[in-house]
Amino acid sequence: MTQKTRKGNEGSCSFCGAGADEVALMFNSGNGANICSTCIEHGYKLLVDHDIIAGKSNKKGGGAKFKPLKKEDLMRPDRIKSFLDEYVIGQDTAKRYMSVAVYNHYKRLLAKGKTQDVELDKSNIVLVGPTGTGKTLMARTIARLLHVPFSIVDATALTQAGYVGEDVESILSRLLQAADYDVAAAERGIIFIDEIDKIARKGDNPSITRDVSGEGVQQALLKILEGTVVNVPPQGGRKHPDQQYIQVNTSNILFICGGAFDGIEKKIASRMNTSSLGYGATTKQRINEQNIMQYIQPQDLRSFGLIPELIGRLPVLTYMEPLERTALRSILTEPKNSIIRQYECLMALDDIKLTFDDEVLDYIVDKAIEFKLGARGLRTICEAIMMDVMFDMSAENNEIHITLDYAKSKIDKAA
Repeated sequence: MTQKTRKGNEGSCSFCGAGADEVALMFNSGNGANICSTCIEHGYKLLVDHDIIAGKSNKKGGGAKFKPLKKEDLMRPDRIKSFLDEYVIGQDTAKRYMSVAVYNHYKRLLAKGKTQDVELDKSNIVLVGPTGTGKTLMARTIARLLHVPFSIVDATALTQAGYVGEDVESILSRLLQAADYDVAAAERGIIFIDEIDKIARKGDNPSITRDVSGEGVQQALLKILEGTVVNVPPQGGRKHPDQQYIQVNTSNILFICGGAFDGIEKKIASRMNTSSLGYGATTKQRINEQNIMQYIQPQDLRSFGLIPELIGRLPVLTYMEPLERTALRSILTEPKNSIIRQYECLMALDDIKLTFDDEVLDYIVDKAIEFKLGARGLRTICEAIMMDVMFDMSAENNEIHITLDYAKSKIDKAA
């Protein structure tokens, strides 16, 4: 039976030989073996360093869930893109931009202290594209590849400090939670700020009244995007004077901002002296009006309502292509986590084999195009088709086959 021996009592540590009067606490096993508190503390540190147990989560360097980034673990841009190809269909241009930006960002972290004369800046990214084209999926997939903490925040909930809503610092609280409060891991994580276009200011000119959910939020984001030390409430929410804070340095956090920027096509067309609508438009240059987003420039974001200071802190600008029929059809079946594979896996857990007619998959794609919901529309339609199947399945059925007539009946019923 383990006993505690206080200072001054007889006995010495069986590991280091220290006497009971030399250490804070001595533990006695009852059979003559002793261990001091110093050896216990040293053993605990070894267990943490070798990722056998998690360390104190709110201290720098603690926690074993996210290992420190090493040069041999960092993939080159072509390998990052190959990994993205397994989960995200199409979007080659965006993948190339993202792969290079992420590679340079984490190469910058590894080179810290080695480049004395040159200070490397961050490569924060802004992704522009219609809803359902894979902006969030791409950011989440890269975070999974790098094994770094990742959080998604919605810019529409943010307000300027002092007003009802969430403070900008709350986005760091969510990253800390994703990192299990391991500050060192959080400081090399990735934050995806969704709906960044919703905080555009309401007019081309600076507002004479407070725009607390638009321009005010943009101004509050400036320092965080660039890099600063922020006092973060551990549980999120508002700051209080008596509250204890966790200090987080945002200099090495990669920010990826995504938004649909609905209507920005008209601003791009206006800049290029053309029209995105109609047949009688005159142009100065030949452009592809089916995918006018590929011509996006920082000045288009400014005319949309983002302030120049914010645009300057998002140096990597890329776009997501609208998903055509071929891409939507591939999304259904080809990625590792494709929608159809997910349903097949769900049914396999009940020992049921699920199959679809090819005509059903084509029908799902046609409906998704009709609803104009992008890749998310695929899941919505599949849920409508599969709901009754998943509710009525029984142990007697070990195989379920979905036909076109059945799929049409379910969609027509939902409509």
